[in-house]
Amino acid sequence: MNPPASSSRQVRTGLFEIDLASGQLHKNGRKLPLQEQPFRVLAILLDRPGEVVTRQELQARVWPADTYVGFDEGLNTAIRKLRTAFGDSAGNPRFIETLPRRGYRFIAPVTETTTANGLPAIANVAGIREDNAIADSEEAVSLPDYSALAPEGGKWPWKTAVLMTAFLVLALTVVAYVMRKHSSPGSGPAKRSMLAILPFQNLSNDPGQEYLSDGLTEETITDLGQLSPENLGVIARTSAMAYKHTDKTIGQIGRELGVDYILEGSVRREGGKARVSAQLIRVSDQTHLWAENYDRELADMLDVQNDLGRSIAEQVSANLTPQRQIELSKKHIVNPEAYDLYLKGRFYWNQRTPGAIKESIGYFVQATAKDPNFALAYAGLADAYNISNVVGLYSPSESFPQAREAAMRAIQLDPSLAEAHAALGMEKSHYEFDLPGAEREFLKALEVNPNSPYAHLFYSNCFLLPMGRKAQAIAENRRAVEIDPLSLPINNFLGMTYMMAGDDDSAYRQFQHTIAMDPSFPLAHEYFSWFLTTTGRYEESIKEKEKGDVLSGASPEQAAAEAIVMEKAFKSGGEKRFWQKDLELELKAGQQPGASASPFMLAADYAMAGQTDKAFEYLEKSYEEREGQDLTLLKFDPSYKNLRSDPRFSAMLRKIGLPE
Repeated sequence: MNPPASSSRQVRTGLFEIDLASGQLHKNGRKLPLQEQPFRVLAILLDRPGEVVTRQELQARVWPADTYVGFDEGLNTAIRKLRTAFGDSAGNPRFIETLPRRGYRFIAPVTETTTANGLPAIANVAGIREDNAIADSEEAVSLPDYSALAPEGGKWPWKTAVLMTAFLVLALTVVAYVMRKHSSPGSGPAKRSMLAILPFQNLSNDPGQEYLSDGLTEETITDLGQLSPENLGVIARTSAMAYKHTDKTIGQIGRELGVDYILEGSVRREGGKARVSAQLIRVSDQTHLWAENYDRELADMLDVQNDLGRSIAEQVSANLTPQRQIELSKKHIVNPEAYDLYLKGRFYWNQRTPGAIKESIGYFVQATAKDPNFALAYAGLADAYNISNVVGLYSPSESFPQAREAAMRAIQLDPSLAEAHAALGMEKSHYEFDLPGAEREFLKALEVNPNSPYAHLFYSNCFLLPMGRKAQAIAENRRAVEIDPLSLPINNFLGMTYMMAGDDDSAYRQFQHTIAMDPSFPLAHEYFSWFLTTTGRYEESIKEKEKGDVLSGASPEQAAAEAIVMEKAFKSGGEKRFWQKDLELELKAGQQPGASASPFMLAADYAMAGQTDKAFEYLEKSYEEREGQDLTLLKFDPSYKNLRSDPRFSAMLRKIGLPE
């Protein structure tokens, strides 16, 4: 039987091209092996992207009546092979979604690349049915307060990087052990397990060696996140490092992070030798499943790590490509001072205040100066410039071109760097308004490292949500929280995602949860204040904004005076007077030396105050200034609810490249 294609249709989805006439699947131009029956199933799903194709329909079109006995096994095998080809997951699908007892649905965007007569199609994008139903809400769980620790200074001998790479062998061995325990032939998709790598203890009796244990932790988390099988998640560094020097039990940590396994270890260095000790613990019953000590001469490890890394990695994933094996053996030895500067840059980047972001940019720039080939430092610089616009430190024209240049330099140095692709995707969305280009970068980032929390976050908030794919946006943001549960920015964005998706109850709980994690995080109060105004809770909103202003650097007296003004305005004239006063304050603040008011924020004030023409005037200015972090969410921003029926609103959505 030939694939059910009546034309020379060719379609593209993510990084994949499908030729429905020849029955071939390619990824980035490379042909992927796919048997006839799975391809026929794929072709049927692609006939109606976004729609449910029932099991009965698939049986009738692919399996003849006399093969009914083997239908269930055959269909399950076909779907499993398709997921393997696409690198997809049943538990967190990005391409093929299972609807239990009903059938399957192809959920990724599908673009036609040829028409029935073989001529190139022009912007012929297949219609994807968007489920506006919000994914089931989950109660946020209370998590402890924490504060990240800046890495200690100190020299970073090149042999340390060798030690880190050698320890990747140890980590991959752990993963292989976990995967063998959780999978067996014919058992179907394995349950996604979560692993936390706790900060390694420095047992060297020398505080100056703290960088060695911290760096080993960082490298292990990063590399294991890229190389681990898709049904194993690795908790991100931000959350893992919160447990440095903790006296909490394995059970407490496991519950707080929501993990199944914990790897804990230590490093002891004496002269030219190092001992790395580690043990794997199952959280549910505190069982020590595996333990090992590694004694190494630092000078010898470079000679053995390549062969060991490849052999262990092959045990972890049968799909490990030769190219990935080559990448394993070519890990860049970073200038020690550059790496130290990079870690300090990430420390400040995670704080998300204007002053901290400015500090992070300085450290990343210094890191690239120390080591011009340090790709991670350029990726960090791209992230910092992207976020500098979000927090109001720099204008779009000052920040995004810098972000693009840094991201592209990082990709040039290391095409497999997920952080760089995610940063470039954010720039393409927020500054270029190139949503298709942004999606390609996000999908590439997730392909390279499915355990990157910011790749999931940016994909959610810079592409899926702007395109109206609300349920998927929430799912991706939740995935980011799963990987990095103690990240304040990621938790805060989840509240915003719920808000934009219209799930006010979940948004309220999530903002409260984020504030409970760290009441001193200013963005949580600012976002929560915004949410409260959109739901009509103006007096509560004023109090939250006052807290956020103080935490962002305003004097308590100034913040309190502004709060009193806003309270009087609301009590005297209600909602309309509230927004008129907010507009006055925004205009006044923009007239201060060195300050400028955001056109988008002014447009929102005008819209809520009922001045429609002025609102559109400032929306046009916002578009000219490329305020994409706000404009890409224009369709769902509650502040613009009064403008949605105006034809000018639809025209603006089209200019940005958003669905109407």
